[in-house]
Amino acid sequence: MREIIFDTETTGLDAREDRIIEIGAVEMVNRFPTGNTFHVYINPQGRQVHPDALAVHGISNERLVNEKTFPEIVDQFLAFFDGAKLIAHNANFDIGFINAELARLDFPAVDNERVVDSLALARRKHPMGPNSLDALCRRYGINNSHRTFHGALLDSQLLAEVYIELVGGRQAALILDAGSQSGGEDFGGQATVTIGQRPVPLAPRITDAERAAHAKLVEKLGEKSIWQRFGASDEEREAALG
Repeated sequence: MREIIFDTETTGLDAREDRIIEIGAVEMVNRFPTGNTFHVYINPQGRQVHPDALAVHGISNERLVNEKTFPEIVDQFLAFFDGAKLIAHNANFDIGFINAELARLDFPAVDNERVVDSLALARRKHPMGPNSLDALCRRYGINNSHRTFHGALLDSQLLAEVYIELVGGRQAALILDAGSQSGGEDFGGQATVTIGQRPVPLAPRITDAERAAHAKLVEKLGEKSIWQRFGASDEEREAALG
């Protein structure tokens, strides 16, 4: 299962008028990060960055002057996102902007069936909140101290860790030391664990007297009983008989 965790930064809040100026994305397969990322800054084609947005992400118009426009990066964007489940925090916002950009180029909109809103997941799992990305990082012990501004790639990387926690995926990532030392392999990102034998066997919990009592009981069942064939050992039968 291929999933893309992504984030956008924009010139403002109105997808009809404002433009995307940064896209960051992280690829996961079977809930394991592959190391593949997508990151672009985008020239908003004359749309000015709103001061409130600038205060959030710190990306100025001057920073974007020499970047490519969305039409120039759309093929690269679509190729990376193609066929994957798309995960974003408050996904309606990000998908709304992406679909607005695609519509300007007469491309089809992203199918909502492909989209997962991690904010909705968080609200169901933690109904008392808070469920901002920063709050979820604190809840799950994820270091976000370097997040002084919102940034699409950084936020996607943090969200990938949060998303794994939200869906319980970290348990699937657990690889026991015993398994890795005795033939555990990785197939398509899914861990397989082989448990080795204990170096020292556990002490038996059945006493000799209990074994003897069981053997006497088995003797009473007759020679054709299944217990006679597969149950008591020779030593147990000898102990029971005297």
